[in-house]
Amino acid sequence: MLDLLSSHPGTPTPATPAPGLRAEPGATGEEAEMQGHGGDPYPDVTAAGGLVAALRAEAARRGRDVGLPPWATDALAVETTRGYLSVDPAPGERLFRLRVHIPDFGWDIGATDDLGTLVETIATWREGVPYDELGARFGFLDLAGFTGALAAGEPTAAQWAGLLSSAYHRGQRDLLRRLHADGVLRNAFPTMTHRAVRLRVDPMDGASRQVLVHEPDEGRYEFVRVGAPGATWTEVSGDALTAHLRAALYE
Repeated sequence: MLDLLSSHPGTPTPATPAPGLRAEPGATGEEAEMQGHGGDPYPDVTAAGGLVAALRAEAARRGRDVGLPPWATDALAVETTRGYLSVDPAPGERLFRLRVHIPDFGWDIGATDDLGTLVETIATWREGVPYDELGARFGFLDLAGFTGALAAGEPTAAQWAGLLSSAYHRGQRDLLRRLHADGVLRNAFPTMTHRAVRLRVDPMDGASRQVLVHEPDEGRYEFVRVGAPGATWTEVSGDALTAHLRAALYE
């Protein structure tokens, strides 16, 4: 984006088009630059070979880590401990729209026209900087909807409601009801893995502490702490189930 130059403070004058660009009458320097690229609002992204390549190059220039996996080419979704960050360039105007999401849930959190600012935002988000500090540092971010949802117990509450009412998971409904009835376990984020219920501590972090529990026979339960060294399926009675799951998740 070209800066506007002024001969006197507060009196802007049109910027001179870069060599090789011919502006239409009345076009600003920025518009002339876009016209010279056939109306492309993302000439830097196009020149780099796409958004992923442009982000990698800008991150390398700044010495920042945006967490792009080596195999990423065109689709952009960066995994973080606070959900996936995805970038959607707006059509027809230069605007990088940022979104945080997990499967089935997502929040638009702002947009910027500056590639460098986008890189800094993604890198800082990945570092775990508190949300209020993020909002203060990057003025384009609008985190109120996202943080408000988390404070209200979402997306966990909506996920429980969806599973408990699902006809597809009717066979696991008794188990889901038993788990949800516990005042501690209902705060864990539930998903289904085949016929087992997966509970994890943090809905936004797919690698947070989690357990799998299923009911192979009526009244007989088995669970396993996912990712724990040497973890194996353990059989427990219905009376002891919630205590074991609480310990596995929170102790």
